Amino acid sequence: MRFKLIPRFLLFAGLCICLTIGELRLSNGFASNTGRIVFTSFRDGNGEIYVMEADGGNQENLTNNPANDSEPDWSADGTKIAFVSSRDGGASQIHIMDADGKNVIRLTDGRGGKRDPDWSPDGGKIAFTVQARPSHIAVMDVDGKNREMLVDQARKPSWSPDGEKIAFVSERGAHHDHDIFVIGAHGQGLENVKLGLGGVNPSFSPEGRRIAYLDGHKGFSHIYVIDTDGTDRKRLTHNEEHHWGPAWSPDGRTIAYYVWDKNLENPLGTIHLMTADGRYIGQLSQDRHARDFEPDISPLGLAVSPTSKTTVIWGRLKQLTSNLR
Repeated sequence: MRFKLIPRFLLFAGLCICLTIGELRLSNGFASNTGRIVFTSFRDGNGEIYVMEADGGNQENLTNNPANDSEPDWSADGTKIAFVSSRDGGASQIHIMDADGKNVIRLTDGRGGKRDPDWSPDGGKIAFTVQARPSHIAVMDVDGKNREMLVDQARKPSWSPDGEKIAFVSERGAHHDHDIFVIGAHGQGLENVKLGLGGVNPSFSPEGRRIAYLDGHKGFSHIYVIDTDGTDRKRLTHNEEHHWGPAWSPDGRTIAYYVWDKNLENPLGTIHLMTADGRYIGQLSQDRHARDFEPDISPLGLAVSPTSKTTVIWGRLKQLTSNLR
């Protein structure tokens, strides 16, 4: 009887080890699972697309190209990455590649740079900025076909999680300053979310009720959140540094962003993580002299929970081993 229990014990012990290894620790009492973060880095002298684990480990260069590659964005299922590159000469264009950096395909061409790619939640389309005069936002299928202009005087698109709306930045408001607007995914129902208060780089939260964005405060750029009806505006970052590029985790509980010194000829950038209410979690870049920017969190997840995981782990083990009895 005792010998029959040995295989179960070994399997149980193995599951304990695997689940424990899977819990990646960050500061301030939070942990994360195996979700990955894609980002732009200039550590090699030019822009490259890197990925890393949720705790900043295992950083890997996906592009390894002498041209500038930047502005990565995960596909809805986490299998592909859209990005901007000038590798074919001329203006920057939208490309896609597999999550391991293979099978790079250029989707756009022609005059005028294409920037700010953002996948639709169903994975079927990509919204992006066309750098014309004035700039405008276009939408295309993920094979580059059926490209249509969505709205003019616009840039920096961000899809709502239900795929029905797109937030963007425009100077079309009464004050002719950077401001955040929302429009239907088919070009209908234009709304000014910030009502002349300013702001850039909008990013819809996963539940669709809030938008993270950038705004100035005492000479520095900071990350704010606001409800989609323009109410309940909150500032999340407070250090006297420039904070950019808010990217939500899929569960909406954390935000990745980067801090940089834009006054330097070769600006330094470091990637950080905070909770959705602004509590600092940790720095993910390797050191304070890094040149890392533009993070985006994999749809595969960056769930956070209290560091005390014993109850959760044992509960999961109980579920996994219940059918062995």
